[in-house]
Amino acid sequence: MAPRKQQEIFDATLRLVAERGYGGLTVEGVAERSGVNKTTIYRWWPSKAALLGAALVEADVLGFEPSDTGSLRGDLVALVEGIGRLLTEPPARDVAVAALGAAVEHPELDARRFFTDRFAREREIFERAVRRGELAESADPLLIVDLLAGAVWIRSVFRGLPLQEGFAAEAVSAVLDGVTPRHGESR
Repeated sequence: MAPRKQQEIFDATLRLVAERGYGGLTVEGVAERSGVNKTTIYRWWPSKAALLGAALVEADVLGFEPSDTGSLRGDLVALVEGIGRLLTEPPARDVAVAALGAAVEHPELDARRFFTDRFAREREIFERAVRRGELAESADPLLIVDLLAGAVWIRSVFRGLPLQEGFAAEAVSAVLDGVTPRHGESR
């Protein structure tokens, strides 16, 4: 299947989930919206769960490539800003929240694939930082990503608060520098 057609199918899938939820997602609806015959879609993805799982990882609308700013701090700020855009700017916001929310209720979606794919790309940030001597080899990159991504999810999705200017830098500083005063600093 041509990559352009695949992206049209993924886009239709994600937009339908955003509009109707997982329960309202059907292969027939995707076929109608994308202009691709449903038998063709079923040939590539045997179920709506398989189709949504592929769309989460491969759709351009949720695309992600980590920045290389030259520093761990800069890379992490860029990462948090990217997650912030994903969770606050349409159409990605509606797609991410609906699709990943559905994945919690429907284990057959295997959202782990989405997070595994993301983390495989994010790992580069930490490998570069270790090579530059900015991060101890014993640091847990997954914990760092979870702390930062979790802050964005909680603030923007669950609390419904805007991500203020400087939020990404503040979150990264809290993780990298801590929040208690250093020796000689006032509280």
